[in-house]
Amino acid sequence: MQCSFGITGKDFVLLASDTSASRSIIQFKSDENKIKALGPHLAMAYGGEPGDTNNFAEYVERNLRLYTIRHDQPLLPPSASSWIRRTLANSIRSRRPYAVKLLLAGFDVTTMRPHLYWLDELGTRAEVPYAAHGMGMHVALSTMDKWCTPGINKVEGLEVLRKCIDEAQTRLTVKFAFNAILIDVNGIHTVDLAAADPLAPVHAAQAAADAKAAQASSVQAEAVASAEAVAAA
Repeated sequence: MQCSFGITGKDFVLLASDTSASRSIIQFKSDENKIKALGPHLAMAYGGEPGDTNNFAEYVERNLRLYTIRHDQPLLPPSASSWIRRTLANSIRSRRPYAVKLLLAGFDVTTMRPHLYWLDELGTRAEVPYAAHGMGMHVALSTMDKWCTPGINKVEGLEVLRKCIDEAQTRLTVKFAFNAILIDVNGIHTVDLAAADPLAPVHAAQAAADAKAAQASSVQAEAVASAEAVAAA
């Protein structure tokens, strides 16, 4: 039993997943992290058979890390989604296929666009503005259809995510706890859904990035002015 949601906005991607580890009617853990960071601007929420999910998530993480080491740059979300889809498609033609469903979310810093991909164990891949996997898919997609609009901001996206979680908590007999992340141009941020201001870390990171950019611009302006003064002398 699993439940995961993904929502894209104007300049961000929200990803949420349940934190339960269970088999049939037995729950083993309630603090399992099913969201794995694959790069500075790339992460996935996965679900499926417990052994397959852990093995596949680690396999993907290490291969993408190896690519970064070899090429000195991380794999962009579209390319990463293609490689993961091919890996899943090859696995169903082997003797040991992966029974894994996942949502892949990332931010492309070259085009400044967010990406969200829906993938399943059959190697199906689709780029979507919003998505769900697991039990939440049956109750939350209509909420996303109604409230997800192109170009929504982070606050609106968080509100839609809360509505989806509320639907899952209200209409499903299984009660899930969730953790969430937000990916934007500044990287991956943990979103505390129980906090008074879940986006506070995101705003702090944005302020730090703006201050750093302003400082760099000031240093560059001083260097240009110094060079012009030397040239004039």
